[in-house]
Amino acid sequence: MQTPKVDLDWFYRYKLYHLPFWFIYHYLWWSISIGSPWAAASNIFFSPYNIKFFFYVIFQAVGVYFNLYYLLPKFLERGRYLLYVVLVLATILLTAALIVPGYYMAAWWNGLPLEEIFGMEPSEAYVVFFKTNSLPSTAASMTLAMSIKLTKNWLESKQQAQKLEKEKLETELKFLKSQFNPHFLFNTINSIFVLIHKSPDRASESLAKFSNLMRYQLYDCNAHLIPLQQELNYLENFIELEELRQEPNLELDVDIPVCQCGDLMIAPFILMPFVENAFKHVSQKQAGRNWIKIRSKVDKECLLFQVSNSTSYGYRQSEEVLSYGGLGLRNVQRRLDLLYPGRHRLQISREPDRFEVALELSALSISKS
Repeated sequence: MQTPKVDLDWFYRYKLYHLPFWFIYHYLWWSISIGSPWAAASNIFFSPYNIKFFFYVIFQAVGVYFNLYYLLPKFLERGRYLLYVVLVLATILLTAALIVPGYYMAAWWNGLPLEEIFGMEPSEAYVVFFKTNSLPSTAASMTLAMSIKLTKNWLESKQQAQKLEKEKLETELKFLKSQFNPHFLFNTINSIFVLIHKSPDRASESLAKFSNLMRYQLYDCNAHLIPLQQELNYLENFIELEELRQEPNLELDVDIPVCQCGDLMIAPFILMPFVENAFKHVSQKQAGRNWIKIRSKVDKECLLFQVSNSTSYGYRQSEEVLSYGGLGLRNVQRRLDLLYPGRHRLQISREPDRFEVALELSALSISKS
């Protein structure tokens, strides 16, 4: 008979595991202070000191979480370092001050004089307890919690960087496989070969663009970020080569202004899948308009990029565009989520005879060169 699985999702969902953590932390602190784990356990459960113990647990937990979930993200992570230090010190002092009444509460609750329990006069007890007990303990708990939090953030950042690097490598490999496949190479070279006899000058220009395209993909875009103008120049070369392979009745409307990008940087291969998608899925009507429109606009540190094309597949078939081979728009969306979290907006519009993608990237990086 199979043992039923215990569902502990609620335990982690509400972070209830923090409760035993703080209990064990203070128990270990007390055990080290008096040098006996057995005596510490006895004091917690079977002595008047238990009230004071829970004052430490509760108020230090409140102080720590106030620091981790309010002060740290609101001030430290936003670069307001001096104000953060002041507020953290104030939080430590206030938390330590609120713990000391636990000693008096323990004496009152058990009906015993403070001198009998803690061996100290009430008039001097507050300052002594604050300086020798609650303040060092609170500072230690704050330091421990911040160390754990910052270490966790560092590990998450490192994992994110590794994930981005892995995604970049996989994307580049998939892109090269889907873009420079034998079919693409054969058609492009064949188109240039035909031009050699019809228009040698145009054939020479197309061959130069094809060479630049190959060089760009294989050598020029190995960095995490490249100049935006370089990426747009690459798109223009690709569009002109694709135009050689298209039917004469394709209307191509491209507006990619040059020399307006300044020092803006962008991750490579972000824009390319949208252009490739338009050429791959444009309608092939014998009678009627077949068209592709490509627009880009740079406004300060924001890029607006729009690609639309006619389609004859109908609305249901246009859903298949989202999962076509190579990069695919789904893969692009994943890259955008990783590279530009909260700084991009991707809109996909489908109609029976039209497919449109609009991308907005904000707060683009600026070259430091």
